Amino acid sequence: MITMTEIARLTHVSQPTVSRVLNGNPKVSPEIRERVLACAREHDYQFNALAKGLQGSPTHLLGVLVTDISNGFFADLAKQIEVAARERGYSIILFNSDYNPASEQEYLDVVRRYKVDGVLAVPIRETSAEWHAYVQKLDVPVVTITRRAAGLDCFYVDHGVAGAQVAEHLVDRGYRRFLFIGKDYDGKYLGFRQALEARGLGAATTNRVLRDHDQLRRELGDWLALSPDRAAVFAGNDIYALQVLDILRELGVAVPEQVGVIGFDDTFMGRFLNPRLSTVSQPTARMAREAVDWLLDRIEQPGERPPMDRPFSAELVVREST
Repeated sequence: MITMTEIARLTHVSQPTVSRVLNGNPKVSPEIRERVLACAREHDYQFNALAKGLQGSPTHLLGVLVTDISNGFFADLAKQIEVAARERGYSIILFNSDYNPASEQEYLDVVRRYKVDGVLAVPIRETSAEWHAYVQKLDVPVVTITRRAAGLDCFYVDHGVAGAQVAEHLVDRGYRRFLFIGKDYDGKYLGFRQALEARGLGAATTNRVLRDHDQLRRELGDWLALSPDRAAVFAGNDIYALQVLDILRELGVAVPEQVGVIGFDDTFMGRFLNPRLSTVSQPTARMAREAVDWLLDRIEQPGERPPMDRPFSAELVVREST
């Protein structure tokens, strides 16, 4: 297999220049870059990032860990991270924990073995001592994205504020009973419930953890039968909201006249439903770009500095379902 030294000889440039091109460094003229890349393609050059990392050199690899790649929001987030990283000459390795703490730890172990230069992570439980302890073992900069993790660099939407916005919207639309689909420690639920309690509606608020579609169908039907008051469901993400809409259709419940439904993340599918889904939109591209830029600054300019705590504002997107 051809080496960087041989590519340098064939293209009449220095070996450090070849290294910069193959590592994605943008500070090389387009003509030289294309000459080097053409030679590397012609001779099927394979860059061994793992070996480079074992030698202690930068790999220009970032580990990216998300909780559920089947969720369109996280797929888009990974895409935006990849775009921002590529512009700076970095590649990503993507991992999906599927909300499984054992998988999360396993993938963080893989990240350590690959000697990545840094990590962007959506943790399952960002407040847990286990998460913080494991992050400390990585020995590379870690940025938490979409979650606020005390003591770490984090770029996130304030879910508590967003949940409160949803509560105010639903109350103003005349809904008087409320169901949240998701974890009770989710900031969205905490902000949602606190806002409803401030309106004297805390007792009318219920939380359900989605385990499977059949379980949700049973519990949603039972909950609706408890009272004739106009009800609203706040789903922790748009995927849950789609399941709720499907169940309500099966039950013959009119949306939004009898039950309102609102999701979270503003994934593209919600815009084309009937009724179109109300939701909360996060500034995904801006959040990803700022998180990548901060992580790369940590990598390329190491030194002591306080953790970055960067909240972003969410936008309530009102459509037909509420």
